[in-house]
Amino acid sequence: MISIPYKAKQFLVFLAKLLIVGGALYFIYNQLVNNEKLDWKQFLELVDRKKSIFGIAFILFLSFLNRFLEILKWQNLAQKLQSISLPKATEQVLAALTAGLFTPNGIGEYAGKALYFPKKDAGEVIFLNLICNGIQMILSILFGIIGLLILGYWLYVGILIGVVFGISLILFLLKKITIKGYSLSQFFQKINALPKKMHRKNIFLAVVRYLTFSHQYYFLFLAFDVNLPYFTLMGTIAATYFIASSLPTFQFFDFAVKGGVAVCFFGLLGINEWIVVFISMLMWFLNIVLPVLIGSIYVFRFKPRLQKTEIP
Repeated sequence: MISIPYKAKQFLVFLAKLLIVGGALYFIYNQLVNNEKLDWKQFLELVDRKKSIFGIAFILFLSFLNRFLEILKWQNLAQKLQSISLPKATEQVLAALTAGLFTPNGIGEYAGKALYFPKKDAGEVIFLNLICNGIQMILSILFGIIGLLILGYWLYVGILIGVVFGISLILFLLKKITIKGYSLSQFFQKINALPKKMHRKNIFLAVVRYLTFSHQYYFLFLAFDVNLPYFTLMGTIAATYFIASSLPTFQFFDFAVKGGVAVCFFGLLGINEWIVVFISMLMWFLNIVLPVLIGSIYVFRFKPRLQKTEIP
């Protein structure tokens, strides 16, 4: 058996941190500087014309509230394992967000949070994170369907409901089938085993969070002088988030994916493409980039439990 020296393991951990943070900063820079669809000249002219300190502060506050609510959600669910402080929950959420930047649909976020807990609790951490993110996905579907109905896509909604019903029926029929000792029935039992108070708080925070970032999108359109009826604009925002979140993607491509879907929907309303692209970029920057930059600090500060590892 070959032992990996402690110093060597420290170096590998540092290298992993460097790759995560360096990669994150590179992709952020690349998206902001080399995207030909971003008309910075028109954007700067708009900012110069508006010059609203209150408006900028309000949009930044919504970004803070969006991520703060996610932190409260995780702090609430993590109590199942251990009580964690708000600063600790903040560190875990932001560091995990940074770690999940390069994985499909932020899957790496699950492993990122698990590193903060004993190895024996890894499965439980992944389960709790699934509950944390799952409710947000369910709300995205529900509000997305309402948005599609507002926009008049009745046929598509009917097909969608049929697909959801079909998948639900299949899952119900297969719930007792066991694969490697696990089944959907056991998973649902674990969900029901969580305290109802914990579920209620998770749902409440998720609803407020959804309303926060969807209205941030709405107020940005108002700032760009887009004047459309409230329900039309909110319905389009809900439909855009629903379709975009259904597509497999990486977090650092989130801006491009949501921007592409947004251009399709908002283009039908006659909104200029550069406005849609820029607002999508701002949402990505405010709600992904800024938290990732803070999370990068936590990634560098993170100290895993290192033990001597032997290689045969």
